[in-house]
Amino acid sequence: MKTMKKILALLLAALLAVGLCACGTGGAGQTEAADGSGNAAQAPVSSSGQGSETEEDVPESTDAETPGDPPDGAPGGGPDGAPPDGEGGTPPERPDGEDGTPPEPPDGEGGPGGEGGTPPDGNGGTGGPGGNAGVGSSDAEYAGALEITSGGTQSGGTYSSTSSDENALLISTSEEVTITDPTVTKTGDSDGGDSCSFYGVNAGVLAKDGAKVTITGGTVTTDADGANGVFCYGGNGGWNGAEGDGTTVIIRDTKITTTGDGSGGIMTTGGGVTYAYDLEVETSGRSSAAIRTDRGGGTVVVEGGTYTTGGLGSPAIYCTAEITVSGAVLVSNLSEGICIEGLNSVTLTDCDLTANNTKRNGNAQFLDTIMIYQSMSGDADSGTSRFTMTGGSITSLSGHVFHVTNTSAVITLEGVKIVNEDAENVLLSVCGDGWTGGGNTAVLNASAQELSGAILVGSDSSLTLNLTSGSSFTGYVDGYIVSAAGDTVSTETGTVSVTLDENSTWTLTGDSYVTEFNGDPANVISSGYTLYVNGTALTGTN
Repeated sequence: MKTMKKILALLLAALLAVGLCACGTGGAGQTEAADGSGNAAQAPVSSSGQGSETEEDVPESTDAETPGDPPDGAPGGGPDGAPPDGEGGTPPERPDGEDGTPPEPPDGEGGPGGEGGTPPDGNGGTGGPGGNAGVGSSDAEYAGALEITSGGTQSGGTYSSTSSDENALLISTSEEVTITDPTVTKTGDSDGGDSCSFYGVNAGVLAKDGAKVTITGGTVTTDADGANGVFCYGGNGGWNGAEGDGTTVIIRDTKITTTGDGSGGIMTTGGGVTYAYDLEVETSGRSSAAIRTDRGGGTVVVEGGTYTTGGLGSPAIYCTAEITVSGAVLVSNLSEGICIEGLNSVTLTDCDLTANNTKRNGNAQFLDTIMIYQSMSGDADSGTSRFTMTGGSITSLSGHVFHVTNTSAVITLEGVKIVNEDAENVLLSVCGDGWTGGGNTAVLNASAQELSGAILVGSDSSLTLNLTSGSSFTGYVDGYIVSAAGDTVSTETGTVSVTLDENSTWTLTGDSYVTEFNGDPANVISSGYTLYVNGTALTGTN
């Protein structure tokens, strides 16, 4: 009997072992990719909310080819007519370790609750974990009142659409198309959401499929929701950092006017390339940046012109790309002047920026002129955001001049005139806001630069301040922060490192608190206040 029990036990163990092996084999077979890598194949898709500003788990970015130069004799983005390297030209490599875990979908318009939150332009987007959930470019249904499918030249033409989800002029050819003095009008609202914001459905003019389009003069007018003025879609399916198909729009001396919501002036997505010269752009709708980018990014080079917005959540520039602007006038009459999201950059040279951000939008808890953040909604990879400005002016009529939240940011200023007319006189705040999932870290590099006002660094945040080449800072550093919503965000100062070179100075206007000070204490003019370094009063100040 005992022998029988032993035999039965051995048989049962053998059967269990066979079953477990079978389950393991089946699981591997179901998840193995076609290439044998063991990873399930992923196709690029996109969110289905009222799309804008979101964050994805995407393939490692590759260096895009340098965009083609504008036609002979045309002014360029840099001194030689081509966009500069680095922040303004070819998109930078993504830093190691920046990809991270895919975020949850955002709150608000973007979709069900999550850690992301609605971007300040109000578009949201429903990017779920691991990719862009929703319509992809291959699923977008395109229609044009007039469609150009081969190369050629047109002059003095009239292009008009009154139908929803239809472009007035659709250019879908890999050949060169030249259009002079067009009159483009577009009506017919769209509720296409991402199809409009990511892929160009319902825009006045849409270029795609590798088109090389040159537009000179004329007018583009849209009076509809979801009707961007001139849209360049680079065909990368909304994969941030992925190379586009070469679609390039070169536009100069054109007047662009949009009045609907979700209707930017010039719009670049999907790895597209836009060169804009001496344009007059005005938008008045909500979520309608004058220089607008969205999922999939791209390269935008702007020279000269005026760019004015009047709507809520409509900065002069909304950046999920590499944007370079020189010699332009940028005005936002209700929203932030510039928003940069995630691993992207704005470079300004000799521009005049004015913003009067008097109303908060989306998850934003602060008012500010230049906002650098990460919404975690899927429209921008996480990584270091960069704002670089040389010459020109910033006029901040309401709120903080700079605000950094939920991202890592590098701000570089040289010879910029900064006018802060807000009563609180805050130059920079680095702290938590309405988004989570990332840190609040900033570096402010000032060269031959005058700075003034309060610098506020929250207890969970960090700042490195470098003053060089005869720069001066008149102000104080503290961590007591109250948002525009009236909430106390922080009561203690976070990690702050300050470095002064031998030719730069700091004049205190209040007791200040830092964790590290590098430089000659004699270059700190105390004015009766105290600079505390790790809780100890710095001695040797003037």
